[in-house]
Amino acid sequence: MKVYTSTQIRELESQAEKYGVTRLLLMENAGKAVSDLVKRIYDPAFRPDILVVCGLGNNGGDALVAARHLEKFSKVTVLLLGQPEEIKTDEARQQWEIAKRMKLHHITVRTKEELNDLKHKFENADIILDGIFGTGVRHPIREPFSTAIELMNKSSALKVSIDIPSGLDPDTGKGGECAVEADLTITLFGPKKGIVTQRCHRALVITDTLM
Repeated sequence: MKVYTSTQIRELESQAEKYGVTRLLLMENAGKAVSDLVKRIYDPAFRPDILVVCGLGNNGGDALVAARHLEKFSKVTVLLLGQPEEIKTDEARQQWEIAKRMKLHHITVRTKEELNDLKHKFENADIILDGIFGTGVRHPIREPFSTAIELMNKSSALKVSIDIPSGLDPDTGKGGECAVEADLTITLFGPKKGIVTQRCHRALVITDTLM
């Protein structure tokens, strides 16, 4: 099985853009692929509670796309770890605006205290979709991200990570104690070296989203 470093993934994304496949389209492909795979987990008649935890980068943008599609068959709450003006990329900001216009149920938090007040959201979820960090993660993990990861790990919900469990270094697999303990990782295009090196995933699904 071929594995990829974060540098190789960035190069593939740049190459796709040269072919006319924009980063926004890549984000749409990724989020739709994630939602399609998550839909296989529960019977739509059950209408599961899904908590979508979004960071401020493109991993969060992927999660917002997935939330938009999942909302059709489940009870979705989007939790943004920060304020909208802090979102880092144009593509992710655009997805946030779409989510707002669609009136997806969303909450924004900036502090550990605000997150702890929402502990029941983590405890009552059937599925938690992890869209905090992708391959651009930086250590040490600061607040409110570290508390969000802690609350996710304490939850009995099925934890599904997009591309890589948040907090895990995509190249080395290192993450200390501050990394999502994912039950399922939906890795985009191909598995990242850090996941395979540490054998930290319980289940891994590969989906091609670049082209």
